[in-house]
Amino acid sequence: MTTSRKRKVLGFAALAVAVGTVSVLAYRRQGKLEIAYREEVVRRGALEITLQGTGTVQPENRVEIKPPVAGRIEQVLVREGEVVKRGQVLAWMSSTERAALLDAARSQGPEELKKWEDSYRPTPILAPIRGTVISRNVESGQTFTNADPVFVMSDRLTVKAQVDETDIAQIRVKQNARIVLDAYSGEVIPGRVDRIAFEAKTVNNVTTYVVDVLPERTPEFMRSGMTANVTFLVASHVDALLVPNEALRVMDNRYSVLVRFAGKRETVEKPVEIGLTDGKSTEVMQGLSEGEKVLIAEIQSGKGDRSKSANPLTPFAPRRGGR
Repeated sequence: MTTSRKRKVLGFAALAVAVGTVSVLAYRRQGKLEIAYREEVVRRGALEITLQGTGTVQPENRVEIKPPVAGRIEQVLVREGEVVKRGQVLAWMSSTERAALLDAARSQGPEELKKWEDSYRPTPILAPIRGTVISRNVESGQTFTNADPVFVMSDRLTVKAQVDETDIAQIRVKQNARIVLDAYSGEVIPGRVDRIAFEAKTVNNVTTYVVDVLPERTPEFMRSGMTANVTFLVASHVDALLVPNEALRVMDNRYSVLVRFAGKRETVEKPVEIGLTDGKSTEVMQGLSEGEKVLIAEIQSGKGDRSKSANPLTPFAPRRGGR
């Protein structure tokens, strides 16, 4: 988080704390609300900071294969989804002239047909790259012009994800990511950032950058045009000391938590230094030890019903390292 942005957030947080405190005190004077505390144990665990993006599966390089001349397909040798090598024969074709000669010879008998087939060979349609045939637009006997793409190939599938300009600084090449396709929501595909666009796109006053995420493996069910959700791993700590965000209090640009010592009813405010946060839990760098208990304040009505809202005196959840 930048210094200016952090100051704005802390300013809003301080204002919210003041307003919340006044509101709670006013309700307490009227006898409508009480403050109850629940305990949460400080624990160690893994913490991940991630960014979310949505995108579409697209070929990195999409190649349309058009025949050199108009004619007719004599034999198709590949099918959609097949992986082929560069220079491999995809189909055999006849030019318009050869097709006309063969049709005329066929009417004169098999011997005449074989003579012309041997002397006038068909033309091969070759794969220009190594990749996957993603579209086959012709069948044997079908005619075409030299403007018609008879095959479409791609070298590999990638996910083009949209990332907001405010988050693009946290994306880097070779960064780990997770891909989940809408059509196969139960399958997680590991990937990495392959390319970050240099030019932004603005739609409805929202500026985004296209980030290419390359799957480490391309599953058979992955298809061009599918919608994908991408999770970018910004930072992670395996053995972090964690507290719930509701337990944190902020005042005068400093963080603290409430604790209660054994055998005492009074609460004590303890300053802490924080690190990463994922929006639910926050890493504590200094001020607490594993196994200690922090207090989370909750609003309780006069009827004994507890509010589902977080600590009324601390509506601010720290935001560092990601969303």
